[in-house]
Amino acid sequence: MFLENLGPGLTLLAAALAALVPGIGSAKGVGAAGEAAVGVLAEDPSVFGRVLILQALPGTQGIYGLLSWFMIMNQSGMLGGNMDISWQAGTSFMIAALPIILVGYLSAIYQGKVSEAGIALVAKRPEESGKAIVLSVMVETYAILALLATILAVFSIQV
Repeated sequence: MFLENLGPGLTLLAAALAALVPGIGSAKGVGAAGEAAVGVLAEDPSVFGRVLILQALPGTQGIYGLLSWFMIMNQSGMLGGNMDISWQAGTSFMIAALPIILVGYLSAIYQGKVSEAGIALVAKRPEESGKAIVLSVMVETYAILALLATILAVFSIQV
């Protein structure tokens, strides 16, 4: 009985953590950047578009996590109601989700910090917002690599 439920349980846990943990990181990153943006906007409302982009950037990891949730649920067949998943497949889904769970969370937080610094740059030199965006996007690279690793791993699992 235990092993019958272990596969679906691990698969659901993998999917849930893939959506939840990067989403928490994104909320932290977007929130921190938003706090910095509000301070800048109190002094110069004309830079709203520039700081909005910097605030939004750390939110992408939450989107990647949701995409990973969907891929795990789809590949496992759970979206269609399949509950016949072995514990080995469930464990594989859990391991496949680890890159986006860990890197998604951390990169969202660090991207939020870089975005905060970029917002401070925009406060002093609004014409340099492009450079601030590029620096923040550099952190995004690792979230994209983690998403790619999770995608490739998920699609290699046979249920």
